[in-house]
Amino acid sequence: MNLLVVNPNSTATMTQLIAREAAAVAAPSTRVVARNPAGAPPAIEGPEDGAAAVPHLLSEIGEALEHGDFDAAVVACFDDTGLDELRRQFELPIFGIGECAFHVAMLRAARFCVVTTLPISVPVIEQNIVNYGFAARCAGVVAADVGVLELEQRPDESFEKICQQIEQARDQRGCDAIVLGCAGMADITQRLESRYGMPVVDGVRAAVKLAEAVLPSEVAAS
Repeated sequence: MNLLVVNPNSTATMTQLIAREAAAVAAPSTRVVARNPAGAPPAIEGPEDGAAAVPHLLSEIGEALEHGDFDAAVVACFDDTGLDELRRQFELPIFGIGECAFHVAMLRAARFCVVTTLPISVPVIEQNIVNYGFAARCAGVVAADVGVLELEQRPDESFEKICQQIEQARDQRGCDAIVLGCAGMADITQRLESRYGMPVVDGVRAAVKLAEAVLPSEVAAS
C-alpha cells in the first residue's frame, strides 16, 4: 500500500517526526510518504489556524495525487483539519488521526480522556467527539498548556506537563485510556504507556494501522 501522510502545518521537523512514527508501525508492504504544505501556519492551535491551513492542505494533497499513486491518505492533525472537505473532494480513502485515535481507544478501554496541547484546542476536539457520536465514551478533553512547537523545543518540560494531566485524568475522571491530542506527541506514546500501565493511544499510529486494516487486502498488500 502507498500511504500519503500529510501534516497540515508547515513545520517540517514535525512532519519528519510523524513520518518516523508512521513508518515504525507500518507493515513491510506499506510505503509511507509524508508531506506538509509550505504556506500553512507553523502550528494548528484552534479553529482559526485550522481554517487557514485547509486551502494549503487541499492543494498539497491534490499535488501529491497528481504526481504519485496513493491508495489512501492520512491527515496528521488531531483536530482532523479539513477532513470533511478532503473526503468530498478526493475519491481515495482519507483517515483523520483524531477519529482513528478515538476508535482505537474505544476498542481498548471503556472510557478515554484526551490530553491535548492548549486550551484553545479543547472545543474543537470536544465538538469532533460529539459529531462522531463518541461523547458517551469520553471522560473529558484536557489541555497540558503546552504549545504545539514546544513539544519539540522543550521536550522534557512538555512531557512532565502532559504527565500531570494524565494523572489528573486517571485519578479524577475515571478514564482507563488516554488519547494524545496532537500529532507532535506521537513519539512519547510508549514512554507514557510504560509509565502508567494503561493504554495510551497516538492518532498517527492508529491511522496507519486502521488504513491497513480496512482497505481491501489486495491494496494493503500492494
